[in-house]
Amino acid sequence: MKYFWIQLLLIAGSLSMALMFIRTWGQAKNRAWKRIAFSVFVVVNVYAVLRPGDVTWVAHALGVGRGTDLVLYVMVLAMGFLTLNTFLRFRSLEKKITDLARTVALSEGARHNEERLGASTDGADGADAKAGADSETVKA
Repeated sequence: MKYFWIQLLLIAGSLSMALMFIRTWGQAKNRAWKRIAFSVFVVVNVYAVLRPGDVTWVAHALGVGRGTDLVLYVMVLAMGFLTLNTFLRFRSLEKKITDLARTVALSEGARHNEERLGASTDGADGADAKAGADSETVKA
């Protein structure tokens, strides 16, 4: 009962993250392994909050001094993974946007040239026909 409020706050935070993830489930288009990993993360997080002694036991079994140190090390690795994942995703999106911009620019350039060259060719033929008609009218 001594740690009830902090445990309640931490569990509420974990559950709210899970709720936000589930609400954007269809929008996020996450891969299955990311969904599974996040679900495992939430379950382990809630368990660690409710049973901090077990985290210390696991830390001792792995050769780490305290459970909080183990949690810190795991979070550093997770943050590194998230940073790398975000970097790779942004790089992929930048490449897609560059390819899309090039495609649009080439398409617009070709359309603009067709309009410009097509209009001058059609315009010249139309102007010659009109000039010829006007000269026949004057002769008559």
